[in-house]
Amino acid sequence: MRNRQLDTSQAPIVCAVCARSLLRGEHANVFIAGGARRDVCELCTTRAAHEGWIRDGADAAPAPRPRGGERARSLMGRVRSRLETATSPAEDDLTVEPDPAPRRVVARPAGRGGAHPARRDPPPVEREVHAVPTNAELKVSRALELFNTSEHPKTVSGVARSLGAPDVSVGARSDDGALVEIVVAWELCWYRYEVDLADEPHAVRLLGQGYELSELGEGTGPANAVADGRGALALSAA
Repeated sequence: MRNRQLDTSQAPIVCAVCARSLLRGEHANVFIAGGARRDVCELCTTRAAHEGWIRDGADAAPAPRPRGGERARSLMGRVRSRLETATSPAEDDLTVEPDPAPRRVVARPAGRGGAHPARRDPPPVEREVHAVPTNAELKVSRALELFNTSEHPKTVSGVARSLGAPDVSVGARSDDGALVEIVVAWELCWYRYEVDLADEPHAVRLLGQGYELSELGEGTGPANAVADGRGALALSAA
């Protein structure tokens, strides 16, 4: 039996991407890169195309992929162009308006005798005046009724839940027969109210509040009323 000799004079084909020598019988793909023909194994064809190499015999060469810096600059350029287009007004929208004509001031002639015409005063605000009791006890009783129908008992009730029952002083003002003063005081705070018996829709007003009983002064009378759980006031039995 005659031995067969293998011809090994053929130079091995080396992949231009992975630098691997192709096995006998393995097909090599030819790419054009930098004006030179390069052999690429089957495993590296995708990588060669990704690098921008052109397959030999292709109809059209794929455009080379921009590098990271160029791609970033291109993206920023597109964004900047869109912003400038969005913020800049269109030529059709730009209209030049002439300056307004100066306003003329026309002096109206004065009335007879050189006097200006009399201005018409606004109509006076109507105020509903209620009859004020003459008896001091009736004044205090009516003032408590008006206070209890206002929003202020909510304040008294809220503070009483934390500080307990307050000391309440109610008395008619000596300088004005239609006013009644109410002082609600705890050890840590106080409230002073005024009730105008002649203006019942807006009778109760908060005059002041504080945190020191010494701020009330000596004009406050003795405690003669009490507050219930809802903050409503009533004269004490004593």
